[in-house]
Amino acid sequence: MNISIFRRKFSLFTIIVAILSFATETVWSSDKENDLLKELTKPKSTINFGTGYLFNDNARFGQYSGLRNEGPYGIFNVDIVRRNDDTGTWLKLLGRNLGLQNRDVRFEHSKQGKWGYFIDYSQTPRYEPFTVNTAVSGIGTTDPHIPTSSTPGDPAQLKTERQSIGFGYNKFLPGNLEFQLHFRNEDKDGARLFGRGNRLGEPGPRAVGGFEFIPEPINSTTRQFGASLDYAGKQLQLSGGYYGTMYNNKNHLLNVTGGSTVGGIDAPSVFSPIALAPDNQSHQAFLSGGYSFNPTTRGTFKAAYTRATQTDTFSPSLITAPGIGFNLGGRIDTTLLQAGLTARPLSKLSINTNFRFEDRDDKTPVLLYNPMAALLDYNERSWNGLNNPRSFRTITSKFEASYALPKDFRLIGSIDYDHRDRSGIATNTSHRSRTDEISYRAELRRSLSETITGTISYIHSNRFGSNFLTNTTGTGDPFFNLIAPFNLADRTRDKVRLMANWEPIEPLSLQLSVDESFDNFGHRAGSDLGLRKGSARNYSLDATYTFSEAWQATAWFSRNETHIDQASRNPETDSKIREVWSANLQDLGTSFGADINGKLTEKIETGANFLYSDFTNKFNQKVSLEPQVNTVPNISTQYSSMRFYAKYDIRRNLGLRLDYILDHFKTNEWTWNWNYSDGTKLTQDTNQMVNFVFLSAYYSWQ
Repeated sequence: MNISIFRRKFSLFTIIVAILSFATETVWSSDKENDLLKELTKPKSTINFGTGYLFNDNARFGQYSGLRNEGPYGIFNVDIVRRNDDTGTWLKLLGRNLGLQNRDVRFEHSKQGKWGYFIDYSQTPRYEPFTVNTAVSGIGTTDPHIPTSSTPGDPAQLKTERQSIGFGYNKFLPGNLEFQLHFRNEDKDGARLFGRGNRLGEPGPRAVGGFEFIPEPINSTTRQFGASLDYAGKQLQLSGGYYGTMYNNKNHLLNVTGGSTVGGIDAPSVFSPIALAPDNQSHQAFLSGGYSFNPTTRGTFKAAYTRATQTDTFSPSLITAPGIGFNLGGRIDTTLLQAGLTARPLSKLSINTNFRFEDRDDKTPVLLYNPMAALLDYNERSWNGLNNPRSFRTITSKFEASYALPKDFRLIGSIDYDHRDRSGIATNTSHRSRTDEISYRAELRRSLSETITGTISYIHSNRFGSNFLTNTTGTGDPFFNLIAPFNLADRTRDKVRLMANWEPIEPLSLQLSVDESFDNFGHRAGSDLGLRKGSARNYSLDATYTFSEAWQATAWFSRNETHIDQASRNPETDSKIREVWSANLQDLGTSFGADINGKLTEKIETGANFLYSDFTNKFNQKVSLEPQVNTVPNISTQYSSMRFYAKYDIRRNLGLRLDYILDHFKTNEWTWNWNYSDGTKLTQDTNQMVNFVFLSAYYSWQ
């Protein structure tokens, strides 16, 4: 049936091309000089339409376009531009992928230097790339039902879709002023992966409970809107206005029925209803601008104040603690101040400095949301049950100077400073109130000849901070967490970078970039757990070659290596031993590609590109007290893509285009191969190859 549909679409496509070819034949018989003048002075409009065939089902290639199932697909793009020379008004209509699910269209109408407005619409799907086999019913609703025991299921396709419509308007006013207004509404619907479960349960703290599959229903609206008044003078430019967002979730609760009853009060079936993302909103007032003191000195600034609130009412069906009120009362006030200055005080000296201050003040009330936390858990510990708002104050600054030295050398030096204050209490994760980081950079550039330029730089940074807070339980007893988080740990970093541009011959240019960095992490007092050392290496080579005015080619290669050495320890075993383990994590990536395009004849243009990437994640685990057991397998993913196109001009403004895409995805990724306790299985096709070919026509006019 798919082949017959494809044939009907292809026949219709052939008829359209023939009609356009016949209808426009007389156009090219007119005076060629007038046609050339018109082509250079009049805006051009183009439509592109056709049909394609996808030869393979897939989960990755069409994840965001809908090109997932084998069969025919429509191709339609439009770019219409019209100008009224008498009134100075422009009309533009741009449509992309109108025959697919990831379509968008935009209409613009404007009068140069006077006014303008636009309306746009876009649609973006997201198909879950993993295969779900489940007996859970009610998928996509707020009332799912879970089997009480492991039950084989049927395939289910999870998908979300965004539909966005936007509007904007601008008006030029007297006095070098411009008023701008914009609004966007985005609806998101569908279902995505979600679940519930328990980690601790009967009969002891090391018992692993069940995890059940509960797809989250998506039905939300996000609105963004704002207005600004801009001033553009010879020396002074200003922009002030308002920006707001509103998020509304039409699904407030998951009313789950069924599920496992194993685990007593900790059984998965007890966790119902489940609250979903609450409504929230934010409002910002801002003022930014720049001033040119003279031709070589310019300053910029920005000031903004934002209030974000979350006051969505708690659902009456939820069991809430006494005294917490009817909503979270969440409120975060953010103040932003930013300033910068660039100057060239001397012909050979340039400076650049900037300062940024951001105060994120979390004013959410601290209340007792979980009275049950005061009871002893399976580890015979209790907790305070309070929410833990976090406020942040960040100060960053930079000073950079560049000086031209003799013999085409240029010396650049900079100092960067980053200061962060954090509020909050330490419970079961490490926390420190302050961190500071200072970075120094020295860079030397030189034009070695007319065809070679090179840059070498060295960066040293040091992060340190206040003492880590003592973790405590609900009774105030010390609860030691001996691991410093990645973003809070003391760290020294040394980085070297080398860059070179070379044009050995006129048609060939090469760009080389190499950088290496080395990290050393500090630890909490009395501990050698957590991050220890890290390193990163990045190499890249780009080449461009121009064979002639009609043919060009590019090629590139990159290699990325990231290493992290860390250590931790397991919970206490029945024999009272806490095993210490280490992992030397490695992320290795190699990518290369090539692109060539040109014209075979005056009427035939062709091109092709190729891309290959190989990514490997290595864990390299070691257990200090036992033989090597239960090691984590490495993860390797390969992706390759080859694309080819050919264009044939039937007439000056009518032609055909043939495209072919070969896409290959292969992986041994195992972390998403889930077996839920309700019988749901989550898997993926580890070897996916796609062939997509499409033929289209393009027609342009002026």
